[in-house]
Amino acid sequence: MSLEFPNPLMNSLAYANGESLCTGVYKMQPQDFLVEEQIAFSLSGEGEHLWCWVEKIGENTDWVSQQLAKWAGVPTSRVGVAGQKDRHAVTRQWFSIQLPGMDDPNPEALGLDHVKILKMVRHQRKLQTGGLKGNRFELVIRDIKGECADLESRLEAIKTDGVPNYFGEQRFGNQGRNLPKATEFFNGALTRVKRNQKSMYISAARSWMFNLILSERIKAGTWNEFVAGDVMQLQGSSKWFEDDGSDTLAERVQQADLHPTGAMVGRGELPAKLSVLALEQTILEPFSEWVEGLEKLGLKQDRRALRVMPEEVAWQWLESDDEQKRLKICFSLPSGSYATMVMRELLHVEDAQRLKQERS
Repeated sequence: MSLEFPNPLMNSLAYANGESLCTGVYKMQPQDFLVEEQIAFSLSGEGEHLWCWVEKIGENTDWVSQQLAKWAGVPTSRVGVAGQKDRHAVTRQWFSIQLPGMDDPNPEALGLDHVKILKMVRHQRKLQTGGLKGNRFELVIRDIKGECADLESRLEAIKTDGVPNYFGEQRFGNQGRNLPKATEFFNGALTRVKRNQKSMYISAARSWMFNLILSERIKAGTWNEFVAGDVMQLQGSSKWFEDDGSDTLAERVQQADLHPTGAMVGRGELPAKLSVLALEQTILEPFSEWVEGLEKLGLKQDRRALRVMPEEVAWQWLESDDEQKRLKICFSLPSGSYATMVMRELLHVEDAQRLKQERS
């Protein structure tokens, strides 16, 4: 199987409201990108796991995990984290440290310039990968060029209608290189693959096929509408169910109580029906080697919502001493959705830190 992938990768995917004519830059400094984790449960205040609410600025999550392990005097295997957070940002996230029969270490003794423990709470369980309700974002976009009125109307549309729930480009590696690697992995050309690499290639393959399905639904104008044969997902849940013939499904999708879904390929038959099934089969046909490989690996057939509804959406124009237009945008997303995909619907935005790396 010979597959070609566009470069830049995401430019080939459809936009919900057409491509924006505005441009901007973010991550000029870490404070331009603030992200805070949100968990869906309360910490008990007792147990052998010490949960630390940590603020890090310009530091890597894995490195911070290692420093916390040293501070607590335990191996890194006892440190739990829900997920990786952007290095070039201000991030506030939870780390758990298993300390059975041990006292809480002194947070002042951590001694790191750009890492601060804001709060410590005991709990009975370790923080698991992916164990989040979502993330809250505060982004500052600088050097905005284009029609500000267009930005305002797009923000209103995002607030009321949501955005396509694409997987972000970071899912596919630098310049999308995990996708051709996935092909080599599935056809046996890669003979030695580390566990984490295998996971990345599998994830990239499933995510790209989903993105293509979503893009076609956008082109058809049905990414946020119920179509007979759809598989639905309840807002705020990962559970999904097949079209049961109820006459309320279309209305519930319009109210954002339900969302149509796209395939996350795995073992078993696609659960969609009628024209929805036909569309997904057409998209997946060129990727038969990937599909067969995923089935052989025993991955469970799953679904992902085509639409995500950002919550607590707010924005304000910032004053500046120069002539640059600057916009601060705040919103929350459920775990597994991407802030970069919200930005994609708003304007063409360049990551200043990535541009620096590419030029160096």
